[in-house]
Amino acid sequence: MRHLSLFLASGLAALASQSHAQQAIPDTIVTATRIPTPAERVPAAITVITRQDIEERGYQSLAEALTAVPGINLVGQGGLGGQTSAFTRGTNSSHTLVLLDGVPINDASTPAGAFNFGQDLLGNLDRIEVVRGPAASLYGSAALGGAINLVTRQAPQGGPGGKVFAPFGEVAGGSNSTIRGNLGATGRVEAFDYLVSGQSLSTRGSNALAPRLQTTNGERDGFRGQSTMARLGWTPVEGSRLEGIVQWRQNNFGLDGSNNAFRQADDPNYSGEDRRWFGQLRGETRLLDGAWTTGLRGFTTEDRRRYVNRPNPGASGIADDLYRGSRTGLDWGNTVRLPGFGAFADGALAFGVTHALEESRSLSGSPASRTRVFAQQHVTAGYASLQYRAWERLDLTAGLRQDSTTGFTDATTWQLGAVLALPEVASRLRISAGTAFRAPSLYERFGTNASTLGNPALKAERSTGWEIGADTDVALFGRPRAATASWTFFQSRITNLINSVRAPLPGFVFTSVNVDRADIHGAELGLTLRPAPWLETTANWTITEAEDAITDRRLLRRPEHVVSITARVVPTPRLVIAPTVLFTGRSSDFLITNTGDFGSRGAVRGGTVVNLGATYKATEVVSLFLEGRNLGNSRWEPTSGYVTPGRSLLVGTRFAL
Repeated sequence: MRHLSLFLASGLAALASQSHAQQAIPDTIVTATRIPTPAERVPAAITVITRQDIEERGYQSLAEALTAVPGINLVGQGGLGGQTSAFTRGTNSSHTLVLLDGVPINDASTPAGAFNFGQDLLGNLDRIEVVRGPAASLYGSAALGGAINLVTRQAPQGGPGGKVFAPFGEVAGGSNSTIRGNLGATGRVEAFDYLVSGQSLSTRGSNALAPRLQTTNGERDGFRGQSTMARLGWTPVEGSRLEGIVQWRQNNFGLDGSNNAFRQADDPNYSGEDRRWFGQLRGETRLLDGAWTTGLRGFTTEDRRRYVNRPNPGASGIADDLYRGSRTGLDWGNTVRLPGFGAFADGALAFGVTHALEESRSLSGSPASRTRVFAQQHVTAGYASLQYRAWERLDLTAGLRQDSTTGFTDATTWQLGAVLALPEVASRLRISAGTAFRAPSLYERFGTNASTLGNPALKAERSTGWEIGADTDVALFGRPRAATASWTFFQSRITNLINSVRAPLPGFVFTSVNVDRADIHGAELGLTLRPAPWLETTANWTITEAEDAITDRRLLRRPEHVVSITARVVPTPRLVIAPTVLFTGRSSDFLITNTGDFGSRGAVRGGTVVNLGATYKATEVVSLFLEGRNLGNSRWEPTSGYVTPGRSLLVGTRFAL
């Protein structure tokens, strides 16, 4: 009876063990398999950005933190608040799924469900796990290119007796009248633990438009953002836990639009507001002497975006657009440790069921042609993931998922992977293959106005992909891991891509149809050098060939080459210097001419950005830091017409008691 009451008390939370494992064992990855697994045994290309990385490199936003990740190309339209898209391994911007503590947070009201990486600050995060490659068999729709899990900070878990209180915070200021602050505390009282934190950032920003444009007047696009988070947990006995999380953030920022001649131009009256509420209640308990962990989670997330533009002498654009997207659901998740047999050991099975209700309530566009989306859809899925280790060196993984979405054919996805350890040559070889899909968005299915007609009969976009890669440690200078070389080759084919075409109706009416296909292949090459205890440097080179399978033309905004070089230099035990060099090669885009006109398709030149972070540990609990961005003042345009924010410098202090 006692075990039954504990199971019921564990109430609303699935897979709570995921974030706990990530906190307790930094080298354990959950996002890639749903089962806590050592990183070297995961059959996927993964990158983990820790809290230490965020602070030492001076990452301020989610977009900044992802710029050096292999296989991901961030394309922004200005600085903080501007639309920033991620193209993972050459897939579309809507093909990267973003999770917050395991819950999908892609906005259901966006036209294709794409995530805006220019909005989220990092004060509440503990780590970021990036999994490249198809991940739909684990998380469902949208993970054709990969999945990114944002893991929030967590307090020490409760235990028998004792009290703990640990405040933390930072304050910084610098260029463009930027002021940033973060304050929080974690604590534990008996079996209860808690965390509260808040962050605020205000900046005048910089001009998002390229200085070459004749239509720019130097108007800055400012940004003000706030976020808060509260977390409360209860661990009545070892192996059983109940936890609730609430998070809120709101950003206000400036935008640019078109002037009276329909040219890209500065617009001082164009502004945006982006707000998100997120909450979940989750619990877990262990059964069968700890061999079976089961849990239930309830979650809800709501995004509210509003863009307002009033006419002025230089720009005639008028807008009052409101987008509201929400996702509410339940997860039941389980992890069962399986017995070994013969040469097979370390077996584990993860399985569960999830259900979510997605809604969009949006009204946008000009007064003469308002786009309305008032629609919802239910998504129900069941999944299972199995893994075993054979002969103490071969890790095998298999996953299967079935998704059912209101109004169109169900989607079945699978994934197979293997990792072979070769200690004789200090290497590991991995290979994986899988399928993925993206369900049509509510806008694509039901959005209507005078010139747009939704298509409820749309099919899901689908992909099949594979990858093979290896990591090798090299001994030099008397150091067993003086260097690590890595390589990954990947390939995917995407069908049923959704595009807008002229509808067979009178007038200029467009609708969405499944007409496009894409072929993508490429390589991720990496080299890490550790010639001395005080120096570590990593170079990553991503090569991507992403083409339209019908026309053989390169897909837009997918550069062929992206190179990142990072280093961590520790000249003294108290000082850490972390420079970053980012080079992005040329890509294809629709060009904005010097007069601000929207031109034809062409090549956008590549560019290089240099950033620097430095941290000095003044005392055991207080550190001083410096963050330098775009130190070379590059005028590179990630998107034609929009320039990289100019040189800036921030100085500050942080403490953790």
